[in-house]
Amino acid sequence: MNRVEVWLDEHEVGWLKPTDVQPAATDAPRRLSLAYLERWTSEVLAFPLAPSLPMPPRGGPGSESSAQEVLAFFDHLLPAGNARRRILAAQGLTPDDSYGALRLMGRDLAGAVRLIAEGLQRPAGPVQRGISPDELSERLRHRDERPFAVWDGQVRGALGGERDKLGIYVERDGSWYFVDGPQVASTHVLKPASDANVGDDQFFDEFFCMRLAARVGLDVAPVQLHTVPEPVVLVERFDRQRLEDGRVRRLHAINACQALGVPPADQGGVTFAQLFSLLAHSPTPLVDSRALLRWTVFRQLIGCEGTGATDLSFFVDHGGLRVAPAHGFTRGTGQAGAFDAQAWAGFGRDCDIAPRSITLELKRLCELVRAQAEGVARELADDVPQPVIERVLGRLLGESDRQAALASEIAR
Repeated sequence: MNRVEVWLDEHEVGWLKPTDVQPAATDAPRRLSLAYLERWTSEVLAFPLAPSLPMPPRGGPGSESSAQEVLAFFDHLLPAGNARRRILAAQGLTPDDSYGALRLMGRDLAGAVRLIAEGLQRPAGPVQRGISPDELSERLRHRDERPFAVWDGQVRGALGGERDKLGIYVERDGSWYFVDGPQVASTHVLKPASDANVGDDQFFDEFFCMRLAARVGLDVAPVQLHTVPEPVVLVERFDRQRLEDGRVRRLHAINACQALGVPPADQGGVTFAQLFSLLAHSPTPLVDSRALLRWTVFRQLIGCEGTGATDLSFFVDHGGLRVAPAHGFTRGTGQAGAFDAQAWAGFGRDCDIAPRSITLELKRLCELVRAQAEGVARELADDVPQPVIERVLGRLLGESDRQAALASEIAR
């Protein structure tokens, strides 16, 4: 049967297969059909893959769904844009073949999801494939010749999104590997600078902002900068837990688009009201509301565009959704600080947040950014090009001053 097993870490929860219905557009991906297993839905601590993919009360007949939210959820697990086209072409697949890509790439995805395809060989035990600095450097310098996620003729460590990145396992001695097999998974995400320019300013900008976010108290994924000699950022995965015996446990985490059932092509239309509506699924809505407000304020201070729905992650378990550590503070190309007092007031109304709460958080973060940004700049002076530091500092300090001045107007 042409279907794959769907697992959450070590629990088989259902199956996935393509539907027989052909899409109206010739270049559109075929819809996928998902069914939860009755033995999973009968578990006391069972939970769905996402709120957009609810479980039936008791599984069994009628539990299969081919709603558009199924394809939307799984498409977010795959590379997008040019990275997707190149990777799939190297494997003889077309860009619209989401199911074929999931069969090939599904053993180590974002969150706890694992896809086990029938007919594909599975390793009997853990397999490690080392990545030396020299080999990585060579691959970075020749990304125009081979897709970055294709190693040894097969896809390794490919993750969702348009930017090149790899899921890798970092050993305790600091060595890097691709891994496969039972009870082992990648522990970090390796993110290089862009294809076009290894001195990519946005790459260093994001690294600086992640370090600053941690300094001002946001819960963020730890990041390190390495040179091989090309610069790469290593992000510790918050959806992984390394156990003392060497095993790696997968923790289920999804982005806001997956939670809402929004496909990658429509992510730009997600509103702040939709993001905050997800707190209805949280067992600790007051805690998560504050975390989400701080995340939103910090994004405004550093000049991020849009709502950042794909960069906002939630842990998922039987208790519901909880805001996960922040990541991906990528600055847009537009004017920083798009929010004025009127926009903040509208944000508060749409998201049901009291003006006083916005005012207090805005003042607090502006003060912290002004107090900590120059210290972070000094610490990273040997890692981040000076022109980038000067530009980021100028924007951060100027925007913090502007937003602090706005704060007193919001409560009026």
